[in-house]
Amino acid sequence: MTDLTGKKIIVVGGSSGIGFGVAAAALESGAEVVIVGRSKDKLKAAENRLAGAGRVKGIAADIANEADVVRLFEEAGAFDHLVATAGTPPPSYPIGEADMDFVRQFVDGKLIGAVMLAKHAVGTLDKGGSMIFTSGINKDRPPVPGGSVVSAVAGSFTYFARALALELAPTRVNIVSPGWVDTEMWDEIVGRAKSGYFEQMGARIPAGRIASPADIAPAYLYLMQSAFMTGETIHIDGGQRLV
Repeated sequence: MTDLTGKKIIVVGGSSGIGFGVAAAALESGAEVVIVGRSKDKLKAAENRLAGAGRVKGIAADIANEADVVRLFEEAGAFDHLVATAGTPPPSYPIGEADMDFVRQFVDGKLIGAVMLAKHAVGTLDKGGSMIFTSGINKDRPPVPGGSVVSAVAGSFTYFARALALELAPTRVNIVSPGWVDTEMWDEIVGRAKSGYFEQMGARIPAGRIASPADIAPAYLYLMQSAFMTGETIHIDGGQRLV
């Protein structure tokens, strides 16, 4: 296992949710962290919360915009690990009612955004470093109805990583696939119903509760530190795939 002390880690989506948890854990491990998000206000608030003693920097960028992605890596400079956790609420329409503009926006923000991150990261990413992208439980337990698009996108990341791991070797490429995690996105999706959803699912899964971002962050750190892990998908879902 390699040491993260002094390593520079770019966390796309680092101003909230799982990404914020990864940024906090990386700082605790001695890394320098660049957090990336679309909102300057959220980034500033996250920087203040992380209080990384000068080891945290925020860069505002939209990963669905290629010019922003180019600027992101120019501003960040040379780095050791890329973590992408950014996401938006997925389409939830039955397929016969799909809003194609919303579907395209979701695919651009998640899958095409990941492709653009990989495209432009290779110029400044250390050859001994890694890229880690985020999939999710929807590929294994698709919501019915309305889960076809998000399941297709989530499932595609496994094969994206396998191909990139070969193309970019010795740079490593891996995926983290979490189950339900208590993040701000759930407030957008279900609002006040969140506590009821979480109570029901927490009672069903073997872990007995819904994860926090801090529960998920160690999977990302493991993939950064394990120099012999590449092309893999790590599931960290409290056993949600089993029920």
